[in-house]
Amino acid sequence: MKLLSVSLVVGALFLTSCGQSSTEPGASASADQTKRYKWRMVTTWPKNFPGMGMAPEKIAERVRIMSNGRLDITVYGAGEVVPALETFEAVSQGTVQMGHGASYYWRGSVPAAQFFTAVPFGLSAQEMNGWLLHGGGMALWEELYARFNLVPISGGNTGTQMAGWFNKEINSLSDLQGVKMRIPGLGGEVFEAAGGTAVNIPGGEIFTSLQTGVIDAAEWVGPFNDLVLGFHQVAKYYYYPGWQEPGPNLELIINQDAFNELPKDLQAMLRNASLAVNNDVLSEYTARNNQALKELVEVHKVQVRRLPDDVLAALKVISDEKVRALVGEDPLNRRIFESYEAYRRSVMDYNELSERAFHNARAKLEGYEP
Repeated sequence: MKLLSVSLVVGALFLTSCGQSSTEPGASASADQTKRYKWRMVTTWPKNFPGMGMAPEKIAERVRIMSNGRLDITVYGAGEVVPALETFEAVSQGTVQMGHGASYYWRGSVPAAQFFTAVPFGLSAQEMNGWLLHGGGMALWEELYARFNLVPISGGNTGTQMAGWFNKEINSLSDLQGVKMRIPGLGGEVFEAAGGTAVNIPGGEIFTSLQTGVIDAAEWVGPFNDLVLGFHQVAKYYYYPGWQEPGPNLELIINQDAFNELPKDLQAMLRNASLAVNNDVLSEYTARNNQALKELVEVHKVQVRRLPDDVLAALKVISDEKVRALVGEDPLNRRIFESYEAYRRSVMDYNELSERAFHNARAKLEGYEP
């Protein structure tokens, strides 16, 4: 009798386990552990370009290691698969699974996307990370990009940029009249309203465009990247502060359908790898900009100039008008703007007592003169 009972129990357990293998999540998860995915990532940067261009490479490498090769991502530079400024469309349509770039490049199709890269006189890098991760910005970004079958994740930040390279001195707003400048996003719209002409071209085309006179000025990033591209050879004056991009957030975008096909652990690896590289990129720019600026000034004799206060004031007035116009009639755009602006004002209040107060006190005590 006991033997029969044991046999019945074992048989029941066997049948139960067989049923679980085809229906329960645990079994499908174990099957997923053996499946390998080969993905392609296109970018808006030249292949292996220092800083920004290495961010997608670092993301791919981290995911490859964490997943033990289950998710293998091949990274392509601008133009290798699609032109730099067609990255968004290529990922949205599923031509490739992933892309890396900056959301303000897509302003023609998604005007509100610019809030998630840079708004003139807006959030710094540290503030942007705070808004996205703990201030409601991430949910709004995901909602906006869901319209285009995309999943966005922060993928780098260059910190506050320089205002750009010019071949003439800027002493008043009138000096911007007629100047053709490479400057994307909302900054470009503000520049045009101030009397200049904004040109949106990839970074790899800036040097030649400056050299041949196609453009008269250009902003790219800051000393680290600008030195690499040799802008000091074709422009004389280097202006600050970077009013147009106070803390530009870079993005990793993933095709929603492709993302949904991944098991949960690989989805988490993608998110964690991108956020880790987001911090790594900002740290690298913070360190390397100092060294590069020193070389530009001491070796290449670049003239670093500050934009006059009245020019900055005029640009701020125009910027506020452009941001309000950007919102339009779309309710989601309105919610993004209201969230961004409320957070910006709140964080400024605290920064007056913390970051800014400390920097000003340190500079004064050490006799620093810009």
